[in-house]
Amino acid sequence: MNIDDERGSPRSGDNALVLHPFLKKGPSGGSRDPQSCLQEAVSLTAAISLNVVHSETVPLSAPKPGTLFGEGKLEEYKDFIHANDIDVVIIDGPVTPVQQRNIERRIKCKVVDRTGLILEIFGDRAQTREGVLQVELAHLSYQRTRLVRSWTHLERQRGGAGFLGGPGESQLEIDRRLIDERITKLKRQLETVVRTRELHRSKRKKVPYPIVALVGYTNAGKSTLFNRLTESDVFAKDLLFATLDPTMRKIDLPGGQTVILSDTVGFISDLPTELVAAFRATLEEVLEADLIVHVRDITHLDTEAQKQDVFDVLERLGINHEDEGTYIEVLNKLDLLDDESRDLIENECARHPEYLGMSAITGEGVDEFLALVEKLITRTQKILTVKIKPEDGASLSWVYRHATVVSRTDHEDGVEIEAKFSPENFGRLEKLPIEIL
Repeated sequence: MNIDDERGSPRSGDNALVLHPFLKKGPSGGSRDPQSCLQEAVSLTAAISLNVVHSETVPLSAPKPGTLFGEGKLEEYKDFIHANDIDVVIIDGPVTPVQQRNIERRIKCKVVDRTGLILEIFGDRAQTREGVLQVELAHLSYQRTRLVRSWTHLERQRGGAGFLGGPGESQLEIDRRLIDERITKLKRQLETVVRTRELHRSKRKKVPYPIVALVGYTNAGKSTLFNRLTESDVFAKDLLFATLDPTMRKIDLPGGQTVILSDTVGFISDLPTELVAAFRATLEEVLEADLIVHVRDITHLDTEAQKQDVFDVLERLGINHEDEGTYIEVLNKLDLLDDESRDLIENECARHPEYLGMSAITGEGVDEFLALVEKLITRTQKILTVKIKPEDGASLSWVYRHATVVSRTDHEDGVEIEAKFSPENFGRLEKLPIEIL
């Protein structure tokens, strides 16, 4: 690939070399296993249909400020790229604009860092208008920092005299201005979308149904669980970031209580800052939730590190997962564990009442999950006995939709129901033609 001619996004089917650099010593290396990180990078690369020809971890004593890797490594990669027709090199980590430019010049191949790769995936997955706008905003914010790179078309803007500046200076200014204008326009459009979401949210509050938000590391099984609980067909596949746009459905709990279940975007380590800001409106569904369900892939080698990544994002949103009665941790993919590992999970759940083992694929643990959700959702509700006239079908239907029915007794002069009512619905109940016993 001639990098001076082709600066667009990687194309489906392009050959890719995936590298995961890590520090051999020091806290910056993190607690994650380098091989596990490399496998995640390979999965991210495959998520946009690139053909991974080779992948490897790259231990570094210290990153080189100008090129990240040493000269020997760069020469080695240049030869490999030429011999294997590599179209793009994925570097699983942060790469500065200067490093990216220098590496591309040395190895004669396009380079995409972790942030760029995740942005490509988000751009490929977004479906709703809000999602598309958010992705474009994030992409432009990232692209703006990359305008220091040497582009062929900039050479054509060379000034007539040396004192006017280096080659491409005027074109850089034009590019930056165009990007800034587009960013301003996108932000205005997003403000309109956010206001629309707030209107929808205010309407839901008037219903009101409790909101249960599914969160978790990408590919943990949130959408699979969502589909099982709601009998929906939300895109669920063994891909990182299979879900980007939030999906909401009503479900009825065993006692009759209706809740809104929300499937949200998966979290990931080192989530690009641009995306955290751009997707805040999407994640605000989590802020409004009465109950947060953290779905974990308990079979993953780095499941504990992934759990901390989710906590970090929740914290950045201002959510405290330690608030009593507002958090459930689903230890998913039990069907992939051996008997010994399952025993360990059962012991863990016995020690933590907010933990629950489950398999979203087979349905194991789903009944227990729904019972726990109902227990927590109804914890602040009042138990009341009401009597409804036989002909008042509207009030009877309202009670079944907005309360958790404990018992029902039919009499000739009316229906007597014992049910749990939320504080909000208790106020609405008093305005209905219902006798409170």
